Amino acid sequence: MTRKLFSFRVVIFIAIAIFVVSGSYWMGTLSRSTWCQSSTKVPEFKIFWEAWSLVEKNFYGELPPPKTMTYAALRGALSALNDPYTTFVEPQPRQLEKDDLHGSFGGIGVWLSQAQDGSFVLSPMREGPAIRAGIQDGDVLLGVDDTPITPEMSLSDVQVLIRGPLGSEVRLTIRREGIPEPLILTVVREEIAIPSVTWRMVEDQPDMGYIKITRFTERTPQELKEALADLRDQGMVRLVLDLRDNGGGLLTEATQVASQFLNEGVVLYERRRNAEEKAYPVQKGGMARDVPLAVLINGGTASAAEIVAGALQDHERGPLIGERTFGKGSVQLIYDLSDGSSLHVTSAQWFTPNRHQINGQGLAPDIEVPLTDEDRTQGRDPQLERAIAYLTGS
Repeated sequence: MTRKLFSFRVVIFIAIAIFVVSGSYWMGTLSRSTWCQSSTKVPEFKIFWEAWSLVEKNFYGELPPPKTMTYAALRGALSALNDPYTTFVEPQPRQLEKDDLHGSFGGIGVWLSQAQDGSFVLSPMREGPAIRAGIQDGDVLLGVDDTPITPEMSLSDVQVLIRGPLGSEVRLTIRREGIPEPLILTVVREEIAIPSVTWRMVEDQPDMGYIKITRFTERTPQELKEALADLRDQGMVRLVLDLRDNGGGLLTEATQVASQFLNEGVVLYERRRNAEEKAYPVQKGGMARDVPLAVLINGGTASAAEIVAGALQDHERGPLIGERTFGKGSVQLIYDLSDGSSLHVTSAQWFTPNRHQINGQGLAPDIEVPLTDEDRTQGRDPQLERAIAYLTGS
């Protein structure tokens, strides 16, 4: 993707940052000496190399690997932009990000969590390849193929080791309570679909459905259609849409989701630098355009989820119930780099159909209902209860 991203100076600085490595390291046909020669035209480059040469000469200790220094220099350059959403993402988390947005990946079907002592605990999904291979809830992961699992690893480090091509095998070494010796189990990777939409009929409300959307992936619009069709078959005529703790996802899919509940008009407006405002119209054929609706939001409702909530609020399709949303209304272009990493660049901002700014402000609920720690401990959900009361008129 070719596009003017920053000012000339910042672009050149980032280009230099990509080549910040030891004197013996080359990137393609460009050596450090080549860049030093070209840097004479911009004084800041000369100072940079002057400082780095002193580090190489005088630093007491072993210098990090070239790739580590490259990534660190790139992050340092991006931090000068003072934008938390313009970021550099390393290859492993970028692959996990792609999997999440795609909605499926080659894996073994386990939930992975890290205990307080740093160990990684497995919990197999029902009917997945892991449980068929003998993985049990509570098994502690000690190794993946020939790689030992250590407390210093992150969840993403371990997830990347477990995931892989469909049909390939992965060997897990585990510790199981009550068995003194480690167990070694081989699992064949299968396609693991991560549902972004769950649904049910509301208890004690025979005509009220409940749909929760956790993120916006490539699969979300179709999953929502399946949910609406199934709930309608069960007698649903009123609906609670839960967008709490939905951190966003894909814009096109969020627009399709909002269109399921709207007849006409605009879902959002997008503004870019040096460009005309762009409108994203409602797509025709929504399945729940006239269904009475209440929408749950909280501080974890962000980005594309705020787009959906803002559109429904401005079109007066149903009240937003809960707490003010996160306030991330900016657009990031994602540029995949040659080593599997990516650069996320803020390029635009989103506005609701009534042109309310989301970024830095969030959406205020029409009916404010806090959810306290005591509510969570006691298993109460006053926000859902208020939505049910609104839809029943009680």
